Amino acid sequence: PDTRLRLSSLTDKDRKDLDFVATHADMIGYSFVQEIADIVLLQQELKTRLGDRAFLPAIVAKIETPEAIRNLPELIIYAAGKQPLGVMIARGDLAVEIGYQRLAEMQEEILWLCEAAHVPVIWATQVLENLVKKGIPSRSEMTDAAMSERAECVMLNKGEYLAEAVTILDDVLTRMQEKKKKKTPQLRALNSWNLFES
Repeated sequence: PDTRLRLSSLTDKDRKDLDFVATHADMIGYSFVQEIADIVLLQQELKTRLGDRAFLPAIVAKIETPEAIRNLPELIIYAAGKQPLGVMIARGDLAVEIGYQRLAEMQEEILWLCEAAHVPVIWATQVLENLVKKGIPSRSEMTDAAMSERAECVMLNKGEYLAEAVTILDDVLTRMQEKKKKKTPQLRALNSWNLFES
């Protein structure tokens, strides 16, 4: 978690896959985006394959590290200025990287930034995991699913009870949406770039 790995965000396999993805996909999930250079690299690789075509596939930047949170405002401004952009809150890796006790706070800040910039958010990692895999949800994951209403998309993992989970998630989110006008979170100053100072 405390190590800043200087590895390329695009592997050789990613570059090979982009040959197909660039011309067939509407959207590219981009793992471990941390700085503008990562976005520039992907855009250069796409331009090499697509030339000056007007349409570039959307990027879904997976936010998984403290560096990515710190750089998120700049990432949004740069990337969204060039092509459609979404953000995935990749909570599994993010929790490992920043510590579980900071996850909820940073998740909120990511949501606030994206809402202000009109960038859609995917709420991901272990949403209704017990329900999807075992058929019975825990109380905490039901609360977590309810809070996901603030994102534009919720990602569920594969499991035997996936259809039931989609039905329950739809019911929970519909109910939460009805309450959204009644209660708005109090927004304070964003401090994500001071991640380790408080």
